[in-house]
Amino acid sequence: MSFIQNIAVLTTLKMAKRHAYEAQFKLKAISYAEEHGNRAAAREYKINESMVRKWRKLENELRQAKKTQLSFRGHKAKLPELEERLERWIIEQRASGRSVSTVTIRLRAVTLAEEMNIEHFKGGPSWCWRFMKRCNFSIRTRTTVAQRRPADYIEKLANFRSFCEKHIADKRIQPSHITNMDEVPLTFDIPVSHTVEKKGTSTVATRTTGYEKALFTVVLGCHANGQKLPPMVIFKRKTLPKETFPAGVIIKANEKGWMDKDMMKEWLKQVYVRRPGGFVHTSPPLLICDSMRAHLTADVKQTVKQMNATLAVIPGGSPTAECRREPAIQSEAASGVGAMDDGRRPQLHEEWSAAPGELRHSLPMDCGCLG
Repeated sequence: MSFIQNIAVLTTLKMAKRHAYEAQFKLKAISYAEEHGNRAAAREYKINESMVRKWRKLENELRQAKKTQLSFRGHKAKLPELEERLERWIIEQRASGRSVSTVTIRLRAVTLAEEMNIEHFKGGPSWCWRFMKRCNFSIRTRTTVAQRRPADYIEKLANFRSFCEKHIADKRIQPSHITNMDEVPLTFDIPVSHTVEKKGTSTVATRTTGYEKALFTVVLGCHANGQKLPPMVIFKRKTLPKETFPAGVIIKANEKGWMDKDMMKEWLKQVYVRRPGGFVHTSPPLLICDSMRAHLTADVKQTVKQMNATLAVIPGGSPTAECRREPAIQSEAASGVGAMDDGRRPQLHEEWSAAPGELRHSLPMDCGCLG
């Protein structure tokens, strides 16, 4: 071979690019090689025969990997038995709804190492992140806060539904006289916990107004036919604020900024009384609320009784949304009038979100959403 030809070959080899093949491509090559041989597979897929031999040795790992995985990078576990036990423990903790942090993982790993008589195991942060990568774990933001249901919640839920069904049928209560009420805590500023930032930034700061810990409570109520009661806002202060608020919003204040028995009585006298027929007390209404202590005091029960209303308390730990929706369904069945056409709900939700604050009180809203 001449000198010029050698240069051409070396130049070609230097310019050749390395290719990364996905696991599904490798498995196809393996299947072809098993049937026609390694050389035939190399010619068919235009790869080196040594690559086919290597892939066949890794067939079990390739079948367990993702189809799009390109290679097996990273170090293998030096203590596979410890990491296997630790992985099972994490899965058990998450299955029971417990949160697991990296510190918890490291402490548990050290404990397992002592039980297994493994010496000089530190379980540092770097090892923890490598372990999480090997086991496909990652830090996730909480999406749901789960509440443990009581052991007899099914029986309590059945009794609650039976009570509502019988009471609605006996009193012939219309959807407009079935009311759901609940409180929701809010803040003046809700700081976000995640943001888009350049990789490698050591500090990711987000600016707030400084009022993220200033809480207030909004008390909401609506009827089974979709009509809403005026909202009541409870501020955490001794005196009422002097600012101007939208018309129809009831403003209250107390030292805790939360619902108590006095605020509950105020809500009954100033908000609940505005329901259809609330001033004359002619039609028997049904008021549904949760088992918060402020809803169940003797003074509150007496005030509800004076309004010719019946208090239906949702059992603690029960699926609240279902409990609140059930009386409306029973009332629709008893009266023969649907509270709201299901086909209209997406449109009404869109209208509610787009409407200005002063117009929201005039738009109907499905009470099944008040949870």
